Amino acid sequence: MNELELLDWKRRIFELYAEVRAAEPRAGWEKWKAVRADLFRDHSQSPSPGYTSLAYFDYDPALRFFGDVEPAEEEALEIDGFPFRRFAVVRFELGALDVYWLEGYGGGVFLPFADATRGTETYGAGRYLLDTVKGSDLGREDGRLVLDFNFAYNPSCSYDDRWACPLTPRANRLPIPLRGGERLE
Repeated sequence: MNELELLDWKRRIFELYAEVRAAEPRAGWEKWKAVRADLFRDHSQSPSPGYTSLAYFDYDPALRFFGDVEPAEEEALEIDGFPFRRFAVVRFELGALDVYWLEGYGGGVFLPFADATRGTETYGAGRYLLDTVKGSDLGREDGRLVLDFNFAYNPSCSYDDRWACPLTPRANRLPIPLRGGERLE
């Protein structure tokens, strides 16, 4: 039954991020990569049928930031057919990114981004840092949002067209390269 298999996938991702939040950052990253490899290879809900490998940039501790989340003028928008509402901005050393709320059932916080590596070294439509619907959430430290680009990952639609994904709005395109997280092979 696909619904229960998807539930299992989601539970495992939520458990993974709980472990990562409790770990030292580099050890958490190693665990994150290993569990993702297992899930992509063996799980029936893998977004990458015929998985061979996932490629990552080397871990870089300089790509871990703590952002201040500030309320923003709310704006309803549709991102690739998905209803969202911008509700906040997170400011950190490299700039600012809009933070969105998924308006669908149950909602969820969503933080996609793109950088100067998109289309050459990374997926052209951007990557995700935070998607609470899927469980990807590195938490907060001292009241600030953890933005660790070593954990950036490609949306499911980057692997297979059967997936529909909200991609990165123009406001979240950073003009600098962030060589952390998942990359193209």
